[in-house]
Amino acid sequence: MIPMVDLKEELDILGEPIFKAIKEVLESGEYILGKKGKELEKQIASYVEASYGIGVGNGTDALYLALRALDIGPGDEVITTPFTFFATGEAIAQVGAKPVFVDIEEDTYNINPLKIREKITHDTKAILVVHLYGQTAKMKEIMEIADEFNLKVVEDACQAIGTEYKGKRVGGIGDIGCFSFFPSKSLGAYGDAGMVVTNDKNLYEKISKLRNHGSQIKYIHSTIGMNSRLDEFQAAILLVKLKYLDILLHKRSELAKRYTMKLNNLVKTPPLIESREHTFHQYCIELDERDQLASFLHQNEIASAIYYPIPLHLQEAFSYLNYHEGNFPVAEKAANKILALPIFPSMTFEKQDRIISALKKFIKIKF
Repeated sequence: MIPMVDLKEELDILGEPIFKAIKEVLESGEYILGKKGKELEKQIASYVEASYGIGVGNGTDALYLALRALDIGPGDEVITTPFTFFATGEAIAQVGAKPVFVDIEEDTYNINPLKIREKITHDTKAILVVHLYGQTAKMKEIMEIADEFNLKVVEDACQAIGTEYKGKRVGGIGDIGCFSFFPSKSLGAYGDAGMVVTNDKNLYEKISKLRNHGSQIKYIHSTIGMNSRLDEFQAAILLVKLKYLDILLHKRSELAKRYTMKLNNLVKTPPLIESREHTFHQYCIELDERDQLASFLHQNEIASAIYYPIPLHLQEAFSYLNYHEGNFPVAEKAANKILALPIFPSMTFEKQDRIISALKKFIKIKF
């Protein structure tokens, strides 16, 4: 079976430095909020050209803590996309605010800036932008709207570390950037891990306190926080993998180009851009017979995945918002047609050609 991502192959390649880094942590006796974590915070912040990094437990916590630090809560509204992983909307609801959804663009699957203004009210406090699949959202237009209406911008860059927008890496463009290091991400830990970045010292200090039970000095708590601290083992692993990130992103880009060259006359493929505006955390195609293709690929020992089959506005958990089918037609169409094909840096062209051949065979049989 060709998997969506092959972490075992990755470990075979990077195992020696990773095991060495883990041994260093074990020998240090320092497991939480230690030197490795501090160094990772520094390096990630530098990588995205932000002033500060704060290591947290996971990407979901990163989003939640970002909103908490901006004092967003009950009675406030946060504009975001309905076509994303559940955590994006979940974090807004967790702080007590109301998620306000805006439909997406057909080509990027990201929030459509042309539709944001009509959703802004006096209760709107922020725009939570998602750079989905590794594709940058249109940040120039979004930042202009935020400036016009005095709104904060939080970047959900959980799938997009290393993605660039007009020469600047995402996460460092808005007020706060959030990253996930879930194992399957382009920069993945071997467990849960996340990071918040910002250029605002006040926000940095607030998030640093909130992630550690509202405490800066041990046993002295000035606010209600939570326990969301990046452990040293994950930080050590990520420090090793960060050295290779740009190389691995380049390999993803090469694989994406090959997919598109061989498939763009058969199915809808993502746009290819010469700059790093897409880093292909996922490579997604669209076709009406999506479910049949997924079944056919599985029969041929090829994995595939649907990101995401149900838009947030149609999730039962958000039924209290009173959205209905038809409210966001572009997002709903994508949810019914989109399919992610395997893409990971250690994938050989031989394996990729197996996937391409299987897809071509399906199209030939079907049509």
